[in-house]
Amino acid sequence: MPLWLWNTTQSKIYNSLSSDMCILFCCSCAKRKPSDSMRIIVIFFVGTALGLIVGVSLPTLSITKFNLPSINLSCIQQKFTETISSQDKFLNDPSKIWVPTNPRGAERLAPGIVKAESDFFLRKLWGLPSEDFTSKPKYLMTFTVGYEQRMNIDAAVKKLSENFTIVLFHYDGRTTEWDEFEWSKRAIHISVHKQTKWWYAKRFLHPDIVAPYEYIFMWDEDLGVEHFNAEEYIKLVRKHKLEISQPGLEQSKGAPCWNMTKRREGHEVHKEAQEKPGKCKYPLLPPCAAFVEIMAPVFSRAAWRCVWHMIQNEFVHGWGLDFAFRKCVEPAHEKIGVVDAQWIVHQGVPSLGNQGEAQAGKTAWRAVKERCGMEWRMFQGRLTNAERSYYKSKGINYTNLLVHN
Repeated sequence: MPLWLWNTTQSKIYNSLSSDMCILFCCSCAKRKPSDSMRIIVIFFVGTALGLIVGVSLPTLSITKFNLPSINLSCIQQKFTETISSQDKFLNDPSKIWVPTNPRGAERLAPGIVKAESDFFLRKLWGLPSEDFTSKPKYLMTFTVGYEQRMNIDAAVKKLSENFTIVLFHYDGRTTEWDEFEWSKRAIHISVHKQTKWWYAKRFLHPDIVAPYEYIFMWDEDLGVEHFNAEEYIKLVRKHKLEISQPGLEQSKGAPCWNMTKRREGHEVHKEAQEKPGKCKYPLLPPCAAFVEIMAPVFSRAAWRCVWHMIQNEFVHGWGLDFAFRKCVEPAHEKIGVVDAQWIVHQGVPSLGNQGEAQAGKTAWRAVKERCGMEWRMFQGRLTNAERSYYKSKGINYTNLLVHN
């Protein structure tokens, strides 16, 4: 059928349908004659049949050539375009870069320019970047410090070789005074008032930032290091294949909290301990195995990548984390241990506790301690609920698994 004839026929049908539809759906309740109703029905079926015939006979004719005022093609095209994702656009356009295997957010970059990891290496402001240093530190040592403990930290740093990058997290805001030590001018200083090492760690020790370091030391400020040598410590860690460890511990005041972390004379490393009656229902679980304290832990690069993700944003003290470190290595009772041959002394200086605020009749240190215990309980609840949800989603009976895992 010629296009002019289709337009003419369409116009007649449209006008006829319009007038008859007005009669059919008008608000008037007047009765129509049988002949009128019959005429409407005949016109409706004739128009439908004619449309089908035209559609079949003209399959290659573009709909945009028809004069159909009731269809807004530009609107349909816009809606369709909006449903196409950014990924689809890039995949369908060979001139655009889209690499799904790149880190999230970097899909539009050519893989050769993507640098997913960083470091704390100090750079020069002059010369070629390749000439910035002749060797790169292999280990990272972090201390969370107040200026009052500077002599302790100075003694500890002197036990470290040039293989260490040193990061100081200042909870008292005093940073420039540390320049009295020559090594401080090469250290990284990060200062935020009244925060703990786990708060700092979550924000400044992302696994992709510390990826160049084979081991990450996260130590408190009140540790005596007279009997400690960092390079010898790492040799023993490698020898015994420890992924999470700490030096053997002695207390300058009182006894250690846990037998597992207490130094054993005549040993290089130990991985299990006997605790007080009732504490070791499961001998391969903390605090009798697979356990080090949060006081002076040392993590392998792989273990830290897991532990970092387990640190909760709003929990700052870290109580309870040491019982969960085992989640990040397997088998935990073999890869977590205490290095007895390189040991430290816990001096028990309550400096961070004094950073709290007295409230409701409680002293500053008491308020801090209560927060520590509260965080431990909350963390344990979150961990249990997360594992319960996981096993339930897999259709696994988790009743006993949550205890043994």
